[in-house]
Amino acid sequence: MARVRAKDRLKNEVNAGSMAAIAFLLLIFFLVTTTILEDSGILVKLPEWSDDPPPEAQINTRNIYSVLVNSNNDLLVRKTPMAVRELREDTKLFITNPSNDPTLADSPKQAIVSLKNDRGTSYNAYMEVYNELRAAYNEIWDEQAQIRYGKNYDDCTKAEQKGVRDDFPLVISEAESTNFGEES
Repeated sequence: MARVRAKDRLKNEVNAGSMAAIAFLLLIFFLVTTTILEDSGILVKLPEWSDDPPPEAQINTRNIYSVLVNSNNDLLVRKTPMAVRELREDTKLFITNPSNDPTLADSPKQAIVSLKNDRGTSYNAYMEVYNELRAAYNEIWDEQAQIRYGKNYDDCTKAEQKGVRDDFPLVISEAESTNFGEES
């Protein structure tokens, strides 16, 4: 019978080859099952790309609510200086035109909000103005849902929300940025 020496008994090794495979499989598992948060940004529906020039549109200037933000982050609304805190209410008044003012939009369906920035406009100023314009539409939709259905816009069904949006469509036109002094 062969004799087992003490030195031979101490050569117990762990097979590390399978450990690498297990670690690799765990890594793949965690990469596949982990969700990564994405910045959603500003959700804006862009028009379809076309090589054809856009058709000439005859738009009554009365229906255009022009908002200009210059490189100093100053706001010019319909050729009148305005503070950002006044923008939401003024936009709502322009779109809804409750008193049939001849200087405001003919109807909410014809109202166009035109936003134009200078290349030097800060991102914070742009976002502040854009948020106020969106908030004006959100408040109009909420008020109309309260009048029509007696509940908040968010509590309405999809069909009810669509009815409100059809009568008060969100139309914010963003013009290409210009350098200081090129605004018209």
